[in-house]
Amino acid sequence: MTTQDFSAWIGRQETIEDNIDIGHVQKIALSVGARAPSVGDPLPALWQWGLFISGLPYEELGEDGHPRRGGFLPPAGDNRNRMWAGGRVTFSQPLRVGTPGRKVSTILDVKEKEGRTGKLMFVTVRHDYFQNDQLCISEEQDIVYREPSPPKLQGSTPAPQAQWSETVQPSTTMLFRYSAVTFNGHRIHYDFPYVTEKEGYPGLVVHGPLIATLMCTAFVNANPDKQLATFAYRGLRPLIAPAPFQVAGTLTGEGTASAWAEQDGTLAHQAEVTFR
Repeated sequence: MTTQDFSAWIGRQETIEDNIDIGHVQKIALSVGARAPSVGDPLPALWQWGLFISGLPYEELGEDGHPRRGGFLPPAGDNRNRMWAGGRVTFSQPLRVGTPGRKVSTILDVKEKEGRTGKLMFVTVRHDYFQNDQLCISEEQDIVYREPSPPKLQGSTPAPQAQWSETVQPSTTMLFRYSAVTFNGHRIHYDFPYVTEKEGYPGLVVHGPLIATLMCTAFVNANPDKQLATFAYRGLRPLIAPAPFQVAGTLTGEGTASAWAEQDGTLAHQAEVTFR
């Protein structure tokens, strides 16, 4: 198999600044059904995904609503479907609402492989978030571009016994609001004809970052005395709106926990947590 040389993309960087405006933070809170912090408060875990966003004009978007590949991210072919596969987040200190900050993004790796359903491109991007020149959050995101193929919708791994659990009802309004506050144009989250006819899903797809955020929020709600240190998450299968699902978890040891999203008793997303 001949693979393209993506070495020129390794190390590519972009920097985005943001004021972490209280008005926008309040909209993020509404989108995830949480209480909004005040100016000066810590930004809740993973809410940075609704900030530090660089938009593009319509003519620079692909058919799926995402930016066309070949800008910051390497070219993957316009016929491929994009998936947020997972990532790893380290929380050193909280970002503060109302204080300007910046995000520095770096492409760490690009690999192309042949899977059972065709070619897969794996892109790993590191994001470092700073405030007052202090590193607050570091994360690596794994993005996968796959050739069109039927999505895996059924779970096979039973969910563990949970110590905490919250039920999420992913309405179309919730998906629209989260797309809006994250400036996410991916049509699988709001365009029913596109997602069913073009990408083969039976309905609107719940955002992977939204699921991860709700998993994190459920951990914090159940463990208010614990401070998140790391959060490593991955998606096993998509969740389709409006079917309800649960975000749950359990403590597994000294300073460690497991978190997951489940539906009908099987895992859809899972995460490993460390805390202080």
